[in-house]
Amino acid sequence: MTTLSQIAWDDTVLPFQLDRSDIRGRVARLDGVLEQVLAQHSYPAVVEALVAEAALLTALIGQSIKLRWKLSLQIRGNGPIRIIATDYYGPGEDGSPARIRGWASYDKERIDAEGPGFEQIGQGYFAVLIDQGEGNLPYQGITPLAGGSLSSCAEAYFAQSEQLPTRFALSYGRSLMPGRSEQWRAGGVMLQTMPKASPFAAAQEGSGEAGLLQPQDILDGEEGENWNRANVLLDTVEELELIGPTVHPTDLLVRLFHEEGPRVFDPQRIEFGCTCSEDKVRGSLAIYSAKDIRTMTTPDGTVTADCQFCGRHYAFDPKSLGFEAEVDAEGNPLPPKADAKSHG
Repeated sequence: MTTLSQIAWDDTVLPFQLDRSDIRGRVARLDGVLEQVLAQHSYPAVVEALVAEAALLTALIGQSIKLRWKLSLQIRGNGPIRIIATDYYGPGEDGSPARIRGWASYDKERIDAEGPGFEQIGQGYFAVLIDQGEGNLPYQGITPLAGGSLSSCAEAYFAQSEQLPTRFALSYGRSLMPGRSEQWRAGGVMLQTMPKASPFAAAQEGSGEAGLLQPQDILDGEEGENWNRANVLLDTVEELELIGPTVHPTDLLVRLFHEEGPRVFDPQRIEFGCTCSEDKVRGSLAIYSAKDIRTMTTPDGTVTADCQFCGRHYAFDPKSLGFEAEVDAEGNPLPPKADAKSHG
């Protein structure tokens, strides 16, 4: 049986602040939205787990940024699991849901379905990309894959690129609840402090793997004590408390941080959402000539494309594509293009 309180907290991110410690945070619960992200593809369980971790990180990080449009995580490596990509689209207006999507690419011949996931990404990088929309320059921050998990990579990114000590406690897996079929659930807590970092910290070698900065390399004094105390408290969290659904996020915060003065703000709803469209696919093909389009045409006389995030399939008349298109999307003839030469 699904309770009303469970429905209220599933697929939400709850922002909070620890007033005594001057630390902000987020509690996230993903249920149906995570199942929708993973249902678009038939991934091995080891890949599903990595996509679930990346989606949870994306929800936590995306909600912590004053985002006008899109935040993306991209994990790329030279191992059997080649790419993990997720997108978080900020809500268009107050009260509307944020949207999330994700996908992965892997080598079916090389992957060890029973082996650990992170190690099978190999050597590569963890990237955070922020696109605030038209008229704004996109931002990209990159850190090497290190630390044994995607959450460790995210912590290293914030320490290295932003000099913001950050901690993630995550849990995810397949859950079987009474009256429901087995499906994926995920939950996590994000802590982040906003110290005045040393201007020389970025130039120093950190104490982490590959010389990456760690929170202890940035914080000292009272800020360091506050950070350590909050992390000791977070270390007591249990997996079932993170995933829920019986433990409410507000109850979890009181249990963990009641002496730190937790204060919560309005929760943010999360939905599965993909921005692909026929017009966007056509736009991406507009740079190609008729000759290029012919090389993309299948034996049955169409040009096809599949969305990697939602699996939607598109099929086009090749004559309607490219900058030398002869017909429009509805098949109506286009007027001849003017001759570029002058005949005065």
